[in-house]
Order: sequence, then structure tokens, then C-alpha cells
Amino acid sequence: MSRRKNWTLSIIGIIIVTVFLFPVYWMVITAFKTQTEISQSPPTFFPNDIQFDSFIQLLQGEVGQYFLNSVIISGSATMLVLVLAVPSAYGLARFNIKGVKSILLIYLVTQMLPATVVLTPLFIVFNNFNLLNTYIAPVLATATLGVPFSVLLLRTFFVGIPKELEEAAKIDGCSRLRAFLQVIIPVSLPSILVCGAISFFFAWGDLIFSITFNRNQDLWPLTAGVFNAVGRYGIEWNSLMAFATISVLPVIVIFVLLQKQLVEGLVSGSVK
Repeated sequence: MSRRKNWTLSIIGIIIVTVFLFPVYWMVITAFKTQTEISQSPPTFFPNDIQFDSFIQLLQGEVGQYFLNSVIISGSATMLVLVLAVPSAYGLARFNIKGVKSILLIYLVTQMLPATVVLTPLFIVFNNFNLLNTYIAPVLATATLGVPFSVLLLRTFFVGIPKELEEAAKIDGCSRLRAFLQVIIPVSLPSILVCGAISFFFAWGDLIFSITFNRNQDLWPLTAGVFNAVGRYGIEWNSLMAFATISVLPVIVIFVLLQKQLVEGLVSGSVK
């Protein structure tokens, strides 16, 4: 690649990144502005008088319970997705199962369905099993949509893993289960991390399942807290943006810490 072309692509990339990250930047600086500075014209691109009152007000309130609820729901849903998706994807990739293409087609169709389509059936099922107003309902709901995606992604990766690795493990005395746990899982760890991270992000950003299956606000996650804060704070945009900043902070931290593994996992199955 020529130097001129390299500079051109770099500038285009910087512009695209700036456009996508500007709303996040605006959300964060708004949280540190006073209500007067927010409404002034022309707007300021950096707070003239940085204030932390909106964050202090939230931390003294119920945001801690919302945060804990989000961690419980997202963490449980992620673990459930990985426990179900990893062995399922491995089985579809390694065993001669009749109707594999039909199964994969059904999984693909589930990714095309909006959450509102499965909302009513899940509500009826959870109501019959007395799972409403519990953590279990949103965990199962988010995992229901997360498992098919993870199976589709992981199966592609498992198909690309040479069978000779498992055969070598069997020669050394490993059973199929032990070879799966000690050989296949470590090799496919980047893709598993991708599925886990995406499942966590999806569960963390869920709103419709939580407010539908849990009428008890003590069980609401951060997203539902933000939704509730819109009407509570009205035009107090600094408090609302502080709530939103706290909500997206864990996602940003996880992405920054796992960005190398995420990129590696997403690219690993592309050639196959």
C-alpha cells in the first residue's frame, strides 16, 4: 500500500470513529455539566464548570441495586448461553446428525425474529411456571436469543479445528469428553470469549424483557432504571446522562480489556 493511500484510509477511519464516538462523548460531558450550561447556546464542547452532583445523587440513590441486578442477570445469562451453546456447537460440528442443515436454518431464523415476537409466548410460559418477578425470567429470555447465535458462530470455528488434534489426544489416553475439555476448549477460547461477550452485551442492554417479566422495580436492571429516570428527572439532562454513563461504563471496560480476543475470535472462522 502506498504511503498516500495509507494516509487517506487512516483519515477516513478517524472520521468514521469520530462520528460513532461523538454521541458517547457528548453523553459523558453532559453528565458533568450544570443544568444552565446544558441549555445555553451555542453549546460548549467541554464543561466550563465540572460538577459531580449528578453522580453523587445517583450513587446515594438506588443505582447500586440496579447495577447489581444488571450484573446478576447478564452474568447468569452469559453462563447459561456458554454452557448450552459450546457443547451444542461442538456436537453439530463433529457428529453426523441427521437434519443438521434444518437445525442451523431454524437457528438462523430465530436471529431474524424481533424480541417482541417471542415476548408473549415467553410471558405465558413464565407465568405458568411462576417465574415472573424473579431473576430467572429475564435470564432465560435473553439466553433464548443468545444460544442460537453462539451455536452458529462456534460451529463454524469447531468445523475448522483439525480432527487430528482429538485423535492425538485419544492416542495419549484421553476420552472424547476429556479431549473436548482439555484440547478443544483451550484452542477455541477466543471464539468462546466472543460469544460470551456478545451474550453479556445483549443481556446488559436488555430493556423489554426486564420491564415485562418483572413488575417489581427492585429487580430492574440499569437499562430499566434509565427508562424510569426519563420521567423522574424530566429535563434534568445531567442526571439522566450520568445514569446513562454509569450504564455503559462496564461494557466499555469489558470491550477494552478483551478487544484483542474479540477481534481474534471474530476473524478466526472467517476463512472457513
